[in-house]
Amino acid sequence: MTTEQNNGRYPLYGLVLAGGKSVRMGQDKGAIKWHGIEQRYHLHNMLSHICDKVFISCRSAQKDDVLDTYPVIFDTRTDSGPIVALLSAFEHRSDVAWLVVACDLPLLDIAALKQLIENRNFSGIATTYQSPYDGLPEPLVTIWEPDSYQILMNYVELGLRCPRKVLINNMDKVVVVQSTDPQLLLNANTPEDALKVRNILLFQ
Repeated sequence: MTTEQNNGRYPLYGLVLAGGKSVRMGQDKGAIKWHGIEQRYHLHNMLSHICDKVFISCRSAQKDDVLDTYPVIFDTRTDSGPIVALLSAFEHRSDVAWLVVACDLPLLDIAALKQLIENRNFSGIATTYQSPYDGLPEPLVTIWEPDSYQILMNYVELGLRCPRKVLINNMDKVVVVQSTDPQLLLNANTPEDALKVRNILLFQ
């Protein structure tokens, strides 16, 4: 059963953020095989169980890096970053909500994504997790509703590129969810982070 059938509101599309340059990690984070397949495909497959459609977001320079069997939305702007990926997704479909998931969250599971959906804020702009590490909203595990599109555009036009600030400055329109397991939101951005993740996965 699709989310459109479940809620009768905006359909829910999934977006895997795989366009980062992974400078700190030293290798493409989307290509790391935490769960036996490349992370971008692992997340795509997970989202496909709970979203009406799922796309992988990446830069045009990565067009040969993604298998043809996975739908892609390329960044429509030359500057990079997750806010550009979000705008590119809304330019593809502005009449759907986008469940955005970053590739640097290797411990995230489908139960955590379902928790977001269960708490979805249809009348606001977003439903997000509170980061267990700094207490701030986590913009890269978030359902962005269509009403967020213009707000995101306004921020970009002002030269701002941080989607977290969009959430912080519009908290009256955002639902913040507490994770049942903070470990699920562990970011892996460096080789040291990767070692920690592998140790966790080893004992699961």
